[in-house]
Amino acid sequence: MSSLYAALEERLSRAFDAVSPGADPVLRPSEHADFQANGALGLAKVLGQSPREVAQRVIDVLDIADLARVEIAGPGFINVVVSVDEMSQRLVDLLSNERLGVERRSARRVVIDYSAPNVAKEMHVGHLRSTVIGDSLARLHRFLGDEVIARNHVGDWGTPFGMLIEHLLDLGEAEAVASLSVGDLDSFYRAARAKFDADETFRERSRARVVSLQSGDEETRRLWQILVDQSVAYFSEVYEALDVELTAADVVGESAYNDDLESVLHDLAAKDLLVESEGAQCVFPPGFVGRDGEPQPLIVRKSDDGFGYAATDLAAVRDRVGRLGADEIYYVVGSPQSQHFQMVFSVARLAGWLPEWVHCEHVAFGSVLGPDRKMFKSRTGETVKLIALLDDATEAARREVTARRPEIGVEEAESLARDVARAAIKYADLSTDRLRDYVFDLDRMISAEGDTGPYLQYAHARIRALFRRAGIERAPHVTPLLHEPSERALALGLLGWPDAVEATVRTSQPHRLCSYLFDVAQRFSTFYEECPVLNAPEGVRESRLALAELTARTLAQGLALLGIAAPEQM
Repeated sequence: MSSLYAALEERLSRAFDAVSPGADPVLRPSEHADFQANGALGLAKVLGQSPREVAQRVIDVLDIADLARVEIAGPGFINVVVSVDEMSQRLVDLLSNERLGVERRSARRVVIDYSAPNVAKEMHVGHLRSTVIGDSLARLHRFLGDEVIARNHVGDWGTPFGMLIEHLLDLGEAEAVASLSVGDLDSFYRAARAKFDADETFRERSRARVVSLQSGDEETRRLWQILVDQSVAYFSEVYEALDVELTAADVVGESAYNDDLESVLHDLAAKDLLVESEGAQCVFPPGFVGRDGEPQPLIVRKSDDGFGYAATDLAAVRDRVGRLGADEIYYVVGSPQSQHFQMVFSVARLAGWLPEWVHCEHVAFGSVLGPDRKMFKSRTGETVKLIALLDDATEAARREVTARRPEIGVEEAESLARDVARAAIKYADLSTDRLRDYVFDLDRMISAEGDTGPYLQYAHARIRALFRRAGIERAPHVTPLLHEPSERALALGLLGWPDAVEATVRTSQPHRLCSYLFDVAQRFSTFYEECPVLNAPEGVRESRLALAELTARTLAQGLALLGIAAPEQM
């Protein structure tokens, strides 16, 4: 069954098309009706009639009586008022559907590239957006039935590894592993960098070690693998703390494509795409120019014969389409990399590695800012670590939880504090249009009031408390009566769930789902204030409990797709 909105839109589109082929009305919610179709005003000029005459022609051919009644409003708008019987029946259908009306689509193989921290460096606030946006998109695509292949493209290759391996040897393997195993990656890296900057002998050893690493020396590769394994173990701990569904098996770093780089260069040359420019091997995809107006190159091999990020990214595209068979590829990477990815996609299409039927998208996002609206830093001016961020949020949540429920046990308080902290951090990020920057304000984020994750958790818990007071776990399956305006408004909101999920996936914009959930929670709050539930007459009580049940399930399912828990009690 199609969603209510989709059914209305389809029938209105057919009617407009019958009046003027190609016409496409805009259907949106209205203060004066359930929905309002705008399109007659534009057609009036084309057809040489008044907007109200055009609207009447549309209504005359509109087959919608089984769903709604329509009327002409104002200069030529078409107001749509859905019948109570139709809404009630659709609500009954949703109550009996574990997916609340969201149909599984034909499974597509979807590769999502996200998080991407660097080996031997701790994850910080700069990794937050890629990690939580990518995780939510992965959950959404899996929910729709897609086969999701997560790719954590960690930085595990390059010249810094020479100094890191030499520092590991200086410390001794056992001591180095002990240091790295407790997650103190930054100290290890800083010590190696300090030695590299101060000691010429160490610099020479480091450079020689890079050569050994790149040439495949067995012992050097073993030492390098220690750094990678310890870092990946640390990353996994961060993901578990954040409740992010990335695993060690999803790590496919830069090094995984090393053996493919020469063949990438060879294939580009064979297709006459390579051009030598200032000693570098480049491709000049059409449509890209620099500030001086000159064609912009994508450098595949640098003048020193080393391969850069572009070569690795091209090899990754070729692998994801050719070997993995991806139908869709998403790169959840910050906005500053937009041109780089557009050029990579363009070159990959020129080379034939990225067919037109494969959807490839850069899911760009803005930055996390501090209260001064500059890049978020600690009080000492350092980049804020993700674990420290989560610890601060958990401590704030713990205070909130124990203040509200002083009788709560220690284990339950700790579990709830973690859930609330994750909700605060994730929702603040996901509820912001991802292309915009946002200010990290923990006091606002952790609050159970306003457009926050804890508010939505509280809304869900409030409904579950209602059922505990009623002495039942779930509502009876009855047909909602929808006598009151706030009941109707809540019903319309709940029926919009499939469209909210579809729009979120189609645009890769999690804030759309956040906005929908917040709207549903607000509609329920109004309903709860205006419509007694437990004290309502027999029949009405069951109807309102059914609406409450559907609201709780919608909130829980929506929060789960954002990677946020929905506690039964707050």
